[in-house]
Amino acid sequence: MGPAEADSSAEPAKLVEHFFRHETGRLHGALIRLLGVHNLTLAEDVAQEALLRALRIWSMGGVPPNPAAWITQVAMNLGRDALRHQRMSGAKESAIVTHIEVTAPTPAVAVGHAHEIRDDALRLLFVCCHPAVAPDAQVVLALKVLCGFSTGEIARAFLSSEAAIEKQLTRTKQRIQQADIGFEIPEGEDLAPRLDGVLAALYLLFNEGYKASAGERLLREDLCQEAIRLTSLLLAHPAGRTPRTHALLALMYLSAARFPSRLDERGDLLRLDDQDRAKWDQALIERGLIELAAAAEGSAVSEYHLQAGIAALHGTAADYASTDWAGILRHYDALCEIRPSPIVALNRAVAVASLHGPQAGLAAIAAIPQRDRLESHYLLHAVAGELHWRMRNDRAAAESFRRALQLAQVGPEQLYLTRMLERSTDIPQAG
Repeated sequence: MGPAEADSSAEPAKLVEHFFRHETGRLHGALIRLLGVHNLTLAEDVAQEALLRALRIWSMGGVPPNPAAWITQVAMNLGRDALRHQRMSGAKESAIVTHIEVTAPTPAVAVGHAHEIRDDALRLLFVCCHPAVAPDAQVVLALKVLCGFSTGEIARAFLSSEAAIEKQLTRTKQRIQQADIGFEIPEGEDLAPRLDGVLAALYLLFNEGYKASAGERLLREDLCQEAIRLTSLLLAHPAGRTPRTHALLALMYLSAARFPSRLDERGDLLRLDDQDRAKWDQALIERGLIELAAAAEGSAVSEYHLQAGIAALHGTAADYASTDWAGILRHYDALCEIRPSPIVALNRAVAVASLHGPQAGLAAIAAIPQRDRLESHYLLHAVAGELHWRMRNDRAAAESFRRALQLAQVGPEQLYLTRMLERSTDIPQAG
């Protein structure tokens, strides 16, 4: 079911949240096309007000037949009103009002150059990734404005604090205003320099859906579907038809193929070695392998190539025991060379442990550069707990699982870690 087709009989609060999660990029894109990209903050405020009005009005009068169209129309009307009341010179105000009156009747993207991006969300993604904005700031802005991420979700994705992300967003918007960055919708060759930021934002969007950073749901397939949709749309455009884009889409397909087996019937988390591979979506695996083959054109190897290669090795293994861990470790070694990060190094440590044993895995964890950045990340302690438990270091395992449980913010992960903690404390101490 698409976002615009959400059940209109649903509770208003849930329906508004559903719309917000599915339609943020499209709504912001339509508003920015109306208001101009220099009114980025105004577009966010207008969208938020439209959602609040929907919540109030629907709670009293019921949900309209087409809730997506209702919110979009309210947002567009609010945007026009906001522009009319902005404090500016009379001539400038008159010009803007005239522009609105001329463009308002045609909210859809005008038919233009054949290579023009026509999808509002994808157009907005390129807008956020203007080369005048620092790469990290590009992705943060895109996740906030396009994808509707909270500052907390973004902070966890970047292993940062909410305060730091808020400051970065404020500075980025101030820079846009002070430098009078046009942020015009790019066309032709102007699209290409922004591709790195676009791919990074799509990657993080998929990741948040593949493993949510907070809440009761581990999987948010709606976010993954939107990331796949945007990446597919990007590939259909000449500026986005690159090996890196093919590799990213391959990674998404190969990862999404495992969705049916990641949780058991109770919604509890299943580790890779406990998953029923018969439930994996073979059609998605095949599509992922096709995209990975298309990504092989040229000699450049990106982080997306390597991660898709890792996902392919998992996806094509008949069972956990036959997984090519040596090949996976080689991919992680290469990934650490071109895109080093504590998270990549932690994943590499898991591969090391799978190939050479838990003691080697713990040694790899101890050697992670900037490991202190992972101390507030539950996964570091969960992995350490598992490796200690495999070595019968039950006290150390319990301490690690206990710390991981304190840090985990997703319901299924908390349940899984509770079971791991109970498992490590139920076994008598060795010696």
